[in-house]
Amino acid sequence: MVGFGFILLFLLALYGVGLLGFTIFRLIEYVALHGMMSDQADGHPIEAFIRGIWFDNVVNCYIFILPLALVLVAAFWGSYHKGWRKFAIGWIGFLTTLALALSAANIPYYAYFAKNINSSIFNWFSYAGTTTGMVLGERSWWLYIALFHIIVSLYILVICKLYQWVNKKLPNVPHSRLRWQELLVSLVFIGLCIFGIRGRIGYNPIKISQAYYCNDPFLNQLGISPAFNLLTSVMDDMRPENEELKLMPYSEAISLVRKNLGIQDHIDSTNILRQRVAEGNVQRPNIVFILMESMSAALLQQGQTPTLDNLSKHSLFFPNFYSAGIHTNHGITASLYSFPALMRRNLMKGTVTPHRNGIPTVLKKYGYHNMFFMTHEAQYDNMQAFFLTNGYDEVFSQSDYPISERVNAFGVSDHFLFEYGLNAINQIAKKHSPWMATLLTISNHPPYVIPTWFHPHASDPELQIVEYADWCIGDFIKKAQQQAWWENTIFIILADHGKLVGHVQSELPESYNHIPLCIYGNNIQPQIYDGLSTQVDIMPTLLSLLGMGYDYDGFGINLLQQRRKMVFYTADDQIVGRDNQGYYIFKPATEQKFYYGKNPKSQEVLHRYATSMIQTAEYLQRVEKREP
Repeated sequence: MVGFGFILLFLLALYGVGLLGFTIFRLIEYVALHGMMSDQADGHPIEAFIRGIWFDNVVNCYIFILPLALVLVAAFWGSYHKGWRKFAIGWIGFLTTLALALSAANIPYYAYFAKNINSSIFNWFSYAGTTTGMVLGERSWWLYIALFHIIVSLYILVICKLYQWVNKKLPNVPHSRLRWQELLVSLVFIGLCIFGIRGRIGYNPIKISQAYYCNDPFLNQLGISPAFNLLTSVMDDMRPENEELKLMPYSEAISLVRKNLGIQDHIDSTNILRQRVAEGNVQRPNIVFILMESMSAALLQQGQTPTLDNLSKHSLFFPNFYSAGIHTNHGITASLYSFPALMRRNLMKGTVTPHRNGIPTVLKKYGYHNMFFMTHEAQYDNMQAFFLTNGYDEVFSQSDYPISERVNAFGVSDHFLFEYGLNAINQIAKKHSPWMATLLTISNHPPYVIPTWFHPHASDPELQIVEYADWCIGDFIKKAQQQAWWENTIFIILADHGKLVGHVQSELPESYNHIPLCIYGNNIQPQIYDGLSTQVDIMPTLLSLLGMGYDYDGFGINLLQQRRKMVFYTADDQIVGRDNQGYYIFKPATEQKFYYGKNPKSQEVLHRYATSMIQTAEYLQRVEKREP
């Protein structure tokens, strides 16, 4: 066991030295760039360093898994030949040096772009001479280049000393017979390394969003390992759903979209849809925004939704309302930020967390305190990072709730979410006014869990869960009516998307995207808006009710002043254009086209309308990711 012990100490020492190097560069970044912190930062820097060690450990484990396995297995078989150690120190030293180089480069990169180094750097490789000249020609970067050389030189010196030390210890160690305790130790350390790569216990492995813990972008990104960030962004770029859509030329698409939205303001290459909405008679009511999981409009008026049926008669109700996509992240980005779904792509995720202007960011400028409540893990769909980046002050998730309240992989039930949310809102209302609370439900998503104390009337589980989800909304509203803030609060209640209801009668059943929208409050005049509408219209419509001014880059219209001739939405591999006479479905991958309605001649108009909207959204998405 003596020789095996020396090998283990050697590897652990290499591991610790690498981790120290990453931490030193993080400290340098903090010292150099801490002036970029917001004056309202509510997080302590120590937390960023702790999370940084967490992410650095993942990188270290990626680097160590192969040499660790080879050297320990060789030692278990009694082989202490220095060739194994030479391979280990070469492999580890080379990859760690590359990771340290990324840590050094990340400091000036973040100082310039306000984001961590990512796959966009490969765009510069086509201009190697220019890029080299830029790096070497900028004097402010010389310090970081010098620090990199100093720290890496010290790192190489230390690991060479460790190599010499272990070589001196091992020549006198005889080849030993197999020892099962050594095998057990080897398996434990290899297992720990594999777990280190995963990064955490839970539904998902470690993701970028795990670094987000406060409202300050600098502190949130300080904890992310630059090497991890780069690796993740490269993997994101390789996903099929992130391939560039090519439905029509960008210039043609943008021109059509501006015409359809009636945009006449100045255009530039970045703000192609920018409109300045003038401020009116500003109102600052509290806002409760409820996104119901999978609540198709086809489920209403069937006996299971008395709350929503009643609200439809006492609110500003939109019976011809459609979701932007068929996934929760689509419903969130469209409803809150007026950005449409791009096929199956998740627009909340990315190594660089997307920035969006929307309802939360506008309200924040008007003094609102914004809260988001979800039932599940905060890093699901990158939600915590996305919301803290885009206008929310607080995010409440599974980690905030008692473990005893968790009912399945998606966390807590709806009734607990609303109960917890109501208590949190009451606490915030004592300190902040006005505020917005967004609650994302989950119950109407498999696996269905109905509390034992709830007794539905329906016998079909699919309908029982609808009864329960509707009851939770009604119970929350009843309790809200008893609060001091009730009189000055607007409720926006809708679904994130729909679900299959009944039989499949078309290539894309309408129930997947046809959803209800109710805008409800004491000062909201009940009426039915019977025109076509979609989630991207919520932002301009709500902010018009509030009389707020803002710069608008979205795809919606103010439904209080305008009516749509057509709407568009997507469902993974399908693009849909709909008017009052029917709807058209286009599948870009196979060039298939389907029409359901009274006017087949409208297909070309619907095709150009829907594809131009999606192509323009693709352009804006690429511009947002592109570096200045």
